[in-house]
Amino acid sequence: MTVPSETFPIVRLARDALPVDTVELARWMIGKCLVHDSPHGRVSGRIVETEAYPVGDSTSYAYRGLRPHNGALFRARGHAHMRLVYGASYTINMSSEEEGVGAGVLFRAIEPLDGIELMQARRPGAKLVDLARGPGRLCAALAIGPEWDGADLCGKEVLWIGRLAPDTVRVASTKRIGLSREMHAPLRFYVPGSRFVSGPKRLLEPLALSGSPDARS
Repeated sequence: MTVPSETFPIVRLARDALPVDTVELARWMIGKCLVHDSPHGRVSGRIVETEAYPVGDSTSYAYRGLRPHNGALFRARGHAHMRLVYGASYTINMSSEEEGVGAGVLFRAIEPLDGIELMQARRPGAKLVDLARGPGRLCAALAIGPEWDGADLCGKEVLWIGRLAPDTVRVASTKRIGLSREMHAPLRFYVPGSRFVSGPKRLLEPLALSGSPDARS
């Protein structure tokens, strides 16, 4: 059930709280929140699906090294990298290693919390479950685009990551979506049973199940 963050306030995450490992961070971010305090009001959601693109992964935007278009992925963990896909939709990735090491976590889906009416205005006709179910829809619903490339999600920006209290969730892992190579590793993490998770349901048969992603914190 969707719970407004006025009931469980969202607390900003400090960079030191983030694991320094792409795969661990992708798993750990399940249950955390993505927040945009826009001029029109707050929109936020609980992250229910991520994908890891670790160092050396040939499908990563950082694989071929530092370039003008991917510099945010080489910043210290917790910076946003906005990417235009298929010439139509922006997606948001987050840098996930130490400064100078290129890797990222893709935010694939959120469960809407604050600003649902704003999201609906930006995604007219979409059902609640589909407002931010998928990386392109997520960015459209939160009104985030290329201007946020390089934003520090752990800083004092109006686009930021946080956590609810409590935020303990179960996490499942399976293969990533839409790849033609390196597609079999269990690098996609999600909340099992959540109707806000994207992709075909047949791909949600978990390869592994974990307990709380916050066991270390």
